[in-house]
Amino acid sequence: MKRAYLFLAVMGLAAILFVQPAEAIPAFARKHKLSCKTCHAPFPRLKPYGEEFAGNGFVLPDDPAPRYYTDVGDDELTLIRDIPWAFRLEGFVTYNEGDSSKLDFTSPYLLKFMSGGELFPNVSYYFYFFMNERGDVAGLEDAFIMFNDVMGTGIDVTLGQFQVSDPLFKRELRLTYEDYWIYKARTGESESSLTYDRGIMFSYGTEAGTDIVFEILNGNGIDPADEYHNYDTDKNKNYMLRISQGIGEHFRVGAFGYTGTEDQDPFENEITMAGIDASLSFDNFELNVQYLTRADSNPNFFLGVEHDTDTKGGFAELIYLPQGHDSKWYMVGLYNWVDSDQDDLDYRSVTLHYGYMLRRNFRLTAEVSHLSDGPYEDHARLVLGFIAAF
Repeated sequence: MKRAYLFLAVMGLAAILFVQPAEAIPAFARKHKLSCKTCHAPFPRLKPYGEEFAGNGFVLPDDPAPRYYTDVGDDELTLIRDIPWAFRLEGFVTYNEGDSSKLDFTSPYLLKFMSGGELFPNVSYYFYFFMNERGDVAGLEDAFIMFNDVMGTGIDVTLGQFQVSDPLFKRELRLTYEDYWIYKARTGESESSLTYDRGIMFSYGTEAGTDIVFEILNGNGIDPADEYHNYDTDKNKNYMLRISQGIGEHFRVGAFGYTGTEDQDPFENEITMAGIDASLSFDNFELNVQYLTRADSNPNFFLGVEHDTDTKGGFAELIYLPQGHDSKWYMVGLYNWVDSDQDDLDYRSVTLHYGYMLRRNFRLTAEVSHLSDGPYEDHARLVLGFIAAF
């Protein structure tokens, strides 16, 4: 362990001294000729302006989009003049204590191709393709069309693949290598979780600061279609309702409920999830807290004998930015907790993460986690890496 700590420290110092800054900028910054810090601090974490930009279909209110279209003399045809695209590349050096007990060069950890923007007024798209994720070609994850302010109602509609938990906290925008584990929890043979699924999402925000999101989902993730070209594996749909309220400038509190039924004929599993969350945000720090419970009536699909399984957990995340949005470095503390009747889902971790911005779109990271429950008990993990977007 002492040799590993020394080696990682030397690698981190070398990275800070010798890695050259990235020169390119991601798609939206290129298109609008704006710095990445307009929307991110640090990337991919969104500032309020970035959340507004994304929720508005990737359109800036003071930067009209028609000049980005090609005029071909047909008013019924809209062609984007330049397709916006970008890449995200991540690589790490890890040391895992416990079962693996080894130093590992996990690079590239992922290579992601991203594209998104306005197709025509009030209709936008976004997708990314994992050309490499942990050594495999993972394919599409986020991939959706978004309709803004449908028929002047103020309701936004998103159709396609997305993470069920996106209205809560977005896993794809976290700063840490360590994940939000409770969102990934799936009991027994159940295929439902709060990660990726296919469906439709309705979003509405009021002037009083209340946001309402309703999702209708297949409930079985994003596996390939069957021989009949069906994505959904049963006749049922799952539902999620989320309501959040802003209180003043700095505080937001929310709650959600999720319900659904899975069929594996003649077996059935009823799923219920509920949770609360809160965010406290200032220029220098942000505190995010999530707690949720999940109940499955028969997750192993036993005929005639139901085995109820209860799962609960959450996380607390504290982000510190010493100079606010202009910080060159930042720190994150993350605590994960999952407690389930299914023992292999039990999980606890404490993570401390440090990041340094070589450029707005290139950061170096150092992270240490201690895992203290379930199959990862008394397991330490050290991670040095880089995250680049260009």
